[in-house]
Amino acid sequence: MPCPDESPKRCTNHSAMNIAPVHIDALKSLGYTEAEARFLHLVATHSGYFVARQFLAFANAHWGERTTTFWDKLHTKKHARTERFPKRGIVYHLFSRRLYHQIDRENIRSRRQHEIEYIQRRIGILDFVLSNLQYRYLETEPEKVNFFCDQLKTPRHFLPCKLYHGQRTSQPTLRYFVDKFPMFLDGDAASTVVTFTYLQGPEAGLTEFVHHLEVYLPLFRQLSEFRVLYLARVDLHFGKAKELFNALVAVPLGSDASGDLLRYFQIRKAWDLGRYGSLTEADLIFRNQAKMRFTGQRFEYLYRGWRVGRVTESSIVQEFGGSKHDVTAHFATEVLCRVGDPAQEPAGKD
Repeated sequence: MPCPDESPKRCTNHSAMNIAPVHIDALKSLGYTEAEARFLHLVATHSGYFVARQFLAFANAHWGERTTTFWDKLHTKKHARTERFPKRGIVYHLFSRRLYHQIDRENIRSRRQHEIEYIQRRIGILDFVLSNLQYRYLETEPEKVNFFCDQLKTPRHFLPCKLYHGQRTSQPTLRYFVDKFPMFLDGDAASTVVTFTYLQGPEAGLTEFVHHLEVYLPLFRQLSEFRVLYLARVDLHFGKAKELFNALVAVPLGSDASGDLLRYFQIRKAWDLGRYGSLTEADLIFRNQAKMRFTGQRFEYLYRGWRVGRVTESSIVQEFGGSKHDVTAHFATEVLCRVGDPAQEPAGKD
């Protein structure tokens, strides 16, 4: 499915981003204009990588002296390097430790070089941010940790984390939210409903998406309401992604998911065995509703295992015991469009 709007996207609402003036001033002190400083702040915070069309769209500029001057600054000051990939064209990598330090982003791992699959995903993330400057993003690891732990009172051990082992002389480091997918609140200043995003990579399947949901599930259980936005360049996996979200997140977080699932299995077994007289009208209504709720391969596998005794009721209660409080989980999909007009690029596309 193509993007809903095939016209080139322009990113002119720069004021919507809540960028600290001190950070803009710090980048301007390095010789960059206001627009360049704002763009570099977005790149350093969200992606570490960008392509020419993204800067052209953000600055509402065309190829010419202005863009040439910007590229020359980046190279002369050794703030960015260019990397050329076959069939992908030129990618700019913002790697300067000094530049990241100027805006308190020195611990962001985007300064390191990465493989093309990683770079494609980071460029996709920047496309999303540039298309949605109106959101209030939780930008850095400390900002995210403080929001959940201090504002929402979520115990730290429920946050998704990863242990990094340093050199023999250094202590291991525990890092949180290492995937760095955009996370944001809506425009209401009082809102605490978080939208988590996931960007589908070039891999053919959804194994990584499943792992991502499993890693975040402990945090999801602690929230009263949240949203998950699944992003991809095409809509190939949208239906399956929703099915997986319902099976792995929405259903387990239901108030009494295990009880409802077992009742559905019992009614379904009676129906499959032709014991129609044992079922009430309420049972049949519940069966039709539950059939929509518990759809997908995972529940089919559990049902077959439960019928033959391979899956016990206690294991279902343990897995789908529900949350200790009501949780409202929203899921949406969106085709991720490329910001700007690719035809403006002289050599390849991202």
